[in-house]
Amino acid sequence: MSEAVREVPKKERPEFRNVNFSDITSNYRMPPSAMVSILHRVSGAGMFLLLPFLLYLLQESLRSEISFAHFAGIVDNVFVKIILLGLSWAYLHHFTAGIRHLFMDNHMALDKDASQRTARWVLVISLALTALVALKLFGVF
Repeated sequence: MSEAVREVPKKERPEFRNVNFSDITSNYRMPPSAMVSILHRVSGAGMFLLLPFLLYLLQESLRSEISFAHFAGIVDNVFVKIILLGLSWAYLHHFTAGIRHLFMDNHMALDKDASQRTARWVLVISLALTALVALKLFGVF
C-alpha cells in the first residue's frame, strides 16, 4: 500500500507590524472612556510635575504686598493666563474623572453603555467648568 503524498497549499501568514502613535491617533477611533482614561493620566502627571513650581510661586507671592503685586502683574500676561487655564483644565478634568472612578469603585456604571455615557459627561463637565474659569480669568465677569 503506497500512500500518495499530497502537497498542502501553504497559507499566507498575516503580516503584523508595530503600531505607531500616528496609527493610533489617525486610524483608530477611541471610545470616550479611553480618552477620559488617557487624559486622566496626562492631567495627573502634569499637575504632579508642576506642583513644586506652583508652590514656589505661592510662597513668593505671600512674602509681602510688593511680591504679590509683582506676581499679579505677571498673571496679567495673556500667555500666563493660557498656562493657568491649562492647569485649571488639568485639575478640573482630573477631579471629575476621579469622581467617575469613585462611582465605578462602588460598582456603578460598569457596563459598556453606562461607562461611555459617564465618560462623555466627564468630558462635557470638565470643559464647561474650564470655560467658566476662562471667562473669569479673562475678565468677562
